[in-house]
Amino acid sequence: MSLPEKNSRRDFLKFGALAGVGLGLGALPSADAAPDPKALKLLNAQDISATRPRPAGNKPVWDLQTKPLTKVRCAFIGLSRGMTHVNSAVNIDFAEVVAVCDLKPERAKRAFDHVKAKTGKEPAVYTDTEDAWEKMVARDDIDVVYISTPWEWHVPMAVKAMECGKHAFIEVSAAVSVDECWQLVDTSEKTQRHCAIIENCCYGEEELFVLHMARQGLFGELKHAECAYIHDLSQNVLWSLGSEGGWRRNYHTFMDGNLYPTHGLGPVAQYLGIGRGDAFKFVVSVSSPERNLTEFRDRKNPNNGKHKDEKYVCGDMNTSIIKTQLGRTIMIQHDVVSPRPYSRINALCGSKATFFGYPGRLAVDGANDHPSVKGMKLNSHSWLEKEKLDAFMKANQHPLIKKVGESAKKVGGHGGMDHVMNYRMLDCLRQGITPDMTVYDAADWSSILEISVRSVKDGSMPIQCPDFTRGGWKTIKPLGIVS
Repeated sequence: MSLPEKNSRRDFLKFGALAGVGLGLGALPSADAAPDPKALKLLNAQDISATRPRPAGNKPVWDLQTKPLTKVRCAFIGLSRGMTHVNSAVNIDFAEVVAVCDLKPERAKRAFDHVKAKTGKEPAVYTDTEDAWEKMVARDDIDVVYISTPWEWHVPMAVKAMECGKHAFIEVSAAVSVDECWQLVDTSEKTQRHCAIIENCCYGEEELFVLHMARQGLFGELKHAECAYIHDLSQNVLWSLGSEGGWRRNYHTFMDGNLYPTHGLGPVAQYLGIGRGDAFKFVVSVSSPERNLTEFRDRKNPNNGKHKDEKYVCGDMNTSIIKTQLGRTIMIQHDVVSPRPYSRINALCGSKATFFGYPGRLAVDGANDHPSVKGMKLNSHSWLEKEKLDAFMKANQHPLIKKVGESAKKVGGHGGMDHVMNYRMLDCLRQGITPDMTVYDAADWSSILEISVRSVKDGSMPIQCPDFTRGGWKTIKPLGIVS
């Protein structure tokens, strides 16, 4: 493996809390500087709600067509979470891994070795210098850059990648603040490059089934959805050193709201056509008291007392209600510290049927005349028996799952949904068509973080949502049944 020549910048590895990412911004004042999440530009309610005018020369990208590609040439920043995406790419015949970047040389080498073993090709390696990722995205043989780094790096890296003529695929959440969301939208529209949030949960088998059936009209008129990220990380992940624990826990010290909205929100936003016929109108958010992080720290003394003086402000459970322009409602919850089994809830309620996740359950109104339920004994007062539901879901599988679902399970990544997502997203670039998840989705879904924080701070008052499409949602075509 050929590594780039090291420079003399000192104390590079003092970015230990950001292990697994490639670093460096031209705007950084010194080698010792790094983005400080606490310095984020957080807005008042009026500024959050404002829809900014489109800069002169910018053009919408919700139907952006680009040159079809025989091979989609990929580069990756951040090879902890990013290794999943690397592994997907080497298992897609129209994708090529051109370059990999990580702060830690051992992670870069792992990616290099994996690509070489699977494809016989040697990707360029960028590591060990704080500006390594900038050098990588400046190459002229890259089509798309995957960004799998701590949240505070997402926007600077994506903006730079787009300015260098690359499409940007960003891990979740795509941005931390509403101002950052606008940066992504404006840069994508200026450069005419795709900027997609890579929300893998939109490509889960259950989620694609619900989307498929909603598009076919099984649910009738859609009225309400529920979603969540409920995942107890309080006894391991949030305390881990040299991984995501350090930077994710940090946000609990200065932000009280829904800190991780997109896993649950992304799928239900697609069900409801958010940004495609409907839009978020306002958010009301409430938080419970904070208890579990403090209690665990004091009881277990993690990392030899390293965190004894930390103070946590984020309530253990945040519940936010979103009202849409069409009057529909979405409940979204966030709890990563309570002793609760994992759940994204994933519920969709319509006039003719209701689906509720974890475990998946379906109730269909007896008067439902959808062809797929013909001959079924229906009673909306009870859930379909598991055997009937399993058979129903199999018979109405989403075309994308039929196409790559089995191979995705072999490739892996959250049960295969990572690979389904990567296959579909890269296939869109191959065809030269707009990905299913656009920069407007990235902004809409990610913006709930700061909007919820502002609502909690303002006594749970409703906070109006900005319109990142600048009115486009009224005419943008709904997401179709992709295959």
